[in-house]
Amino acid sequence: MVRTVCQFNQLKKVSALLALTFFLMTNINAQVYKSKDNWVSDKDLKSATLSYCVINANTGVMVDELNAHTFVVPASTQKAITTSAALGILGLNYRYETKIYFTGNFNNETGVLNGDVLIIGSGDPTLQSEYFYKDTVLVTDKWAKVLKEKGLKEIKGKVIGDGSCFTRQIPANWIWGDISNYFGAAPCGLTFSDNKFKLLYNSGAPGSKAILASTKPNYSTLQYSINSQVICKGTEDDAFVTGDPFGFKKEVNGKIPPNKTDYEVEAVLPDPALLCAEKLVSSLQKVGVKLNPVMVSSVYQKSDSLVSKTLMYSHYSPGLEKIVFHTNLKSNNLYAESILLTLGKGSIYAGIEAVKNYWQKRGLDVSELYMSDGSGLSRANTVTTFFQSSMLAKIYKDSLIYRAFNASLPLAGKGGSMINIGKGTLLEANMRAKTGYINRARGYCGYVTNKKGDCLAFSVLFNNYNCTAKEAKLKIEKWLVELGE
Repeated sequence: MVRTVCQFNQLKKVSALLALTFFLMTNINAQVYKSKDNWVSDKDLKSATLSYCVINANTGVMVDELNAHTFVVPASTQKAITTSAALGILGLNYRYETKIYFTGNFNNETGVLNGDVLIIGSGDPTLQSEYFYKDTVLVTDKWAKVLKEKGLKEIKGKVIGDGSCFTRQIPANWIWGDISNYFGAAPCGLTFSDNKFKLLYNSGAPGSKAILASTKPNYSTLQYSINSQVICKGTEDDAFVTGDPFGFKKEVNGKIPPNKTDYEVEAVLPDPALLCAEKLVSSLQKVGVKLNPVMVSSVYQKSDSLVSKTLMYSHYSPGLEKIVFHTNLKSNNLYAESILLTLGKGSIYAGIEAVKNYWQKRGLDVSELYMSDGSGLSRANTVTTFFQSSMLAKIYKDSLIYRAFNASLPLAGKGGSMINIGKGTLLEANMRAKTGYINRARGYCGYVTNKKGDCLAFSVLFNNYNCTAKEAKLKIEKWLVELGE
């Protein structure tokens, strides 16, 4: 066969390009494989499952991988999957609406309501949240002022908190040791005060029993029943709460540091909707509205749609972009679960399907994603690092959601859960990543710009290592530094 000069020149160019590509890939792999070789010989990782995947976000080409199609537990990196899908489905400016209704008859002349006040939630996780309100600023004070200005002077019926827009349940695979602690707070259709309360302890000499001094916020119509066996020992909060997450009886065990005053241990609110209603009662009393303070309740079943009611006020949450920012920056489980139920119109399972359908339509293989919740608290969640890094590469190309999503990821060496990672290296202020940690599962997924100026989308997950969580973190951090440099 006769080849022309042009054909030979073309073949020479292709050969040169392939050689250059091989050279670059060899150098990249040599750099990343240095850490991988150390992992292979590390006795702490001998029986662990280790996985990573790196994709050039600019080109979509995989740079390097290890067990990238193996299922691993994502821990809180799961939030990246949930929140990015929510931004795509609901939009950056989506806002929750909490509605306050009057039922019965309201006499505009006398200001007397012969009926109930209903606070109907839509799942807004930000109501009286510590991320948006200070303790001295009550959202219910604002509501009471509005109702007073509308002429309300007396309520003959109840003040009712309605959380029925969400199913009242926790994800089936959350463990007993988590579900009554603040990080295991279940979402509520009428979430209030981050669905948690504080137990304030005074601790004494090492080895002595800590004294439970007070709790806050408190209910006016019901009381907590707390059996506390907390010991003064150690340097960290190692106290844990157990009990029915929807009940008022709690057990508190473990340790807190000695010689502390008002040391805070946080537990799950048993009834957020009731607390919200009680706080509105208190706020109404402050502005002079007459009512019976014990005429207050909560509901978690859908009310009769035929009951006549009049909308008096709508409270709107901050935009979803801000909610996602705090979800990922602070790794807030409650926010993530609330977002998931919002996507599922109140159902966990429908929310999971909404997330999977969204990513499937974006071209991802959702057979590499198994979701049990939206936050990653359950060890039943599994994902591949290929799925996560591919998802991140697609987000990078999405002008509608990338800016907001990327801004929500903690910045290495600067803030959030990445504040102590990469200081003094190329990672500092150059890598954004969602961190993840639950018992014996740790990882990161996000973006870093390497020395060549390429944006790399990556996911790295360690499961079942035989060392402390801190030691596992250091092993992964070495790999992250090499990836950036």
